[in-house]
Amino acid sequence: MRIKKQFILNGLVSISVLCLLLSPFTTYAKNKTTKSAMPAWCRVDGYTCLRVKSGQSWEILFPDERERGIVMRVNRTSGVLYAGVILKVPNNLSEGDLLDYAPFPRRIEPIGEKIIVIDLKQNAWGAYVPDGTLIRWGPATGGKAWCSDIDQPCRTKSGAFRIYSLGSSNCISSKFPVPDGGAPMPFCMFFNGGQALHGSPGAVMKANVSHGCVRLFVPDAEWLRYDFVEPPRAENNYRGTKVIVLPYATTAS
Repeated sequence: MRIKKQFILNGLVSISVLCLLLSPFTTYAKNKTTKSAMPAWCRVDGYTCLRVKSGQSWEILFPDERERGIVMRVNRTSGVLYAGVILKVPNNLSEGDLLDYAPFPRRIEPIGEKIIVIDLKQNAWGAYVPDGTLIRWGPATGGKAWCSDIDQPCRTKSGAFRIYSLGSSNCISSKFPVPDGGAPMPFCMFFNGGQALHGSPGAVMKANVSHGCVRLFVPDAEWLRYDFVEPPRAENNYRGTKVIVLPYATTAS
């Protein structure tokens, strides 16, 4: 494990986010191959490397929805599988819990409010309740270094923000694709200008390729939108749920 940089929250409270570097099967057993023949990121204790064969889909390889969801999250993608794709699969998949594979610590120093941590170096997000307990996590795709269609950088800004506006399943971009917008952003949750957390109906991948928004699995975005995030209102002194975006490149401390 390695300790990430501390961020000062509200000028008073700081947290240290400790990440477990976890990069990231019955039907999939016949796809197993020797670890020496697989890339280094896959050759990790506790995991088995799997090479997808022609005609195999997520549903065929992992008919159990819970197990399929875990493998998608471990590999940070919900994209369509094709022959040759390599997946990293937990050896204890049938017994494991989603939080067992989180790239975030199970607990952090309590800060007295809910927070969402976005780690775009690990392409993941985590939701913490006020006592510092991680209750859910999933893949996240942030903004890329350069967007040729607008001829400028479009990385997601790092720092501490608050949700200020929420949308429904019908939320769409007013800007992208240029020039008229219209890209679907289901369950959008805006936290910094035009940057928002939202579902990605196409696919989420282990890469930062957006125009600055943070793309999530659609079910994850829906859960955050309706079961976790709070908008600004009188009860919270008009301070929506806190979002902490870690820098793209961090150093151990």
